[in-house]
Amino acid sequence: MATPEEEVALLEDYVSDSVDHHGFPAGKLSTGGWRSAWYIIGVEVGERFAYFGIASNLITYLTGPLGQSTATAAVNVNTWSGTASMLPVLGAFIADAYLGRYHTIVVASLIYILGLGLLTLSAFLILIRISEQRNDTVKSFFWVNILFFCSLYMVAIGQGGHKPCVQAFGADQFDSGDSKERISRGSFFNWWFMTLSAGITLSFLVVVYVQDNVSWALGFGIPCVFMVMALALFLLGRKTYRYRRGNHKEKKNAFARIGRVFVAAYKNRKLNLSDSGLSQGLLEDGSSQKRKGWLEFLAKALLSGEGGAEPCSIKDVEDAMALVRLIPIWITSVISTIPYAQYSTFFTKQGVTVDRKILPGLEIPPASFQSFIGVSILISVPTYERVFLPLARYITKKPFGITMLQRIGAGMVLSSFNMVVAALVEMKRLETAKEYGLVDRPEATVPMSIWWFVPQYLLLGMIDVFSLVGTQEFFYDQVPTELRSIGLALSLSAMGLSSFLSGMLITVIDWVTGKDGGDSWFNTNLNRAHVDYFYWLLAAFTAVGFLAFLFFSRLYVYRRVDQV
Repeated sequence: MATPEEEVALLEDYVSDSVDHHGFPAGKLSTGGWRSAWYIIGVEVGERFAYFGIASNLITYLTGPLGQSTATAAVNVNTWSGTASMLPVLGAFIADAYLGRYHTIVVASLIYILGLGLLTLSAFLILIRISEQRNDTVKSFFWVNILFFCSLYMVAIGQGGHKPCVQAFGADQFDSGDSKERISRGSFFNWWFMTLSAGITLSFLVVVYVQDNVSWALGFGIPCVFMVMALALFLLGRKTYRYRRGNHKEKKNAFARIGRVFVAAYKNRKLNLSDSGLSQGLLEDGSSQKRKGWLEFLAKALLSGEGGAEPCSIKDVEDAMALVRLIPIWITSVISTIPYAQYSTFFTKQGVTVDRKILPGLEIPPASFQSFIGVSILISVPTYERVFLPLARYITKKPFGITMLQRIGAGMVLSSFNMVVAALVEMKRLETAKEYGLVDRPEATVPMSIWWFVPQYLLLGMIDVFSLVGTQEFFYDQVPTELRSIGLALSLSAMGLSSFLSGMLITVIDWVTGKDGGDSWFNTNLNRAHVDYFYWLLAAFTAVGFLAFLFFSRLYVYRRVDQV
């Protein structure tokens, strides 16, 4: 597959007189493709730097200056990250139905910057309070805590409008009707992810170090500055972008026309579909055995209702069917991404307990080890593009090598395997603590190198390249064209819901295992906890989710309109 630079050379400049959905000109010269995509990739790098500058070390802040227990902090982190991953559904709806992607990105960025600014202010006030109290907690400083959590969720709101629209807007720069640009769009998702991983890795190394060793206020302020720079870069490229054709009214009707299919099908539920040949093209296109039951119910929207009600169009019914067929894939994706919520919580807390010296006199913050996820991605994406895909094309004789669902499934297998590795490493850590008599000395350093945790971080990067990127491309490609922001939001919401489920599991397990004076699996003293049991449980959940995914993916029929 060609590099972005090579693909740019293949694409001719073209003059676009299109307008966006509000009627504003798209710019006299719209080079599109990779040239405009690089501006959009740049803004995403800045946003990811800002987001992970907050998320990666949040549990340390909650258990440190805010004085929360490990279990409570983990639940709070999962709840916030889950909310941040669910809100893109709302942000995508606003973009696709009202504002458009470009304007939603601008508004969301301003909210994002305001949230980061207030977060920095709250951290500064907390530092003042700690200095006044001469201790390490601020439990009594109620209003500053309120400001902290309000600003934290303001960041989530900004991310909710920013995240689905930026990636969809970037993918929009490639013309699906052009075979070369369609292949380039597939590469875009890979290179996009690899590039923004560089920003994430930089955040893990720089911001986390500042937070742990200099100042939390400065550690939150740096992401704010980067977000301002990201917005400026995005506005700088506005004249080069390809804006979707059409008007505001047409975009808003995308939800209404698909919703009308469900209403019409319900009204016509008693009519006999077999008496009409209208649905034959939908249900008998070479995959009729896979489209039965509830899909036939939607096809009844093609029939004229009582009183001569106008039937829905075939395109509307096809789009409604496409959305319904995504539901089982989405549900199984939720189950299989629960393990992913652990790297910013328990992985980090485990790292605090072990020897973190990487060089004589140099001790790395535990959250900075998340940078190995980015390192893994930087290695995995070129390997996927240059080695795996050519080999897969040679074997399968298909231009895309493997299907999107096969790519997602491979990531699920790696996810389950990663939990097994994490459980084995934690067992090793607990055995070492017991061997050296440190079970009841949580403040002591367990004589075990933090390098033991590297494999599970590297596996997370590989999981991203297969499962996360595959899921984003799949949901972008398989939803109706006007709703592609919603498609990307669905892929993000799967991870968000998995964070909520992770938090719920932690709460229930902590209560069950910790009642009657027992040692909770998530005991604040991790040497008495059993996070390894939790990892084994997640490995089993992921394996079950993969089997369900395998069943539904074999029944899945790709949208005909998007296949080349």
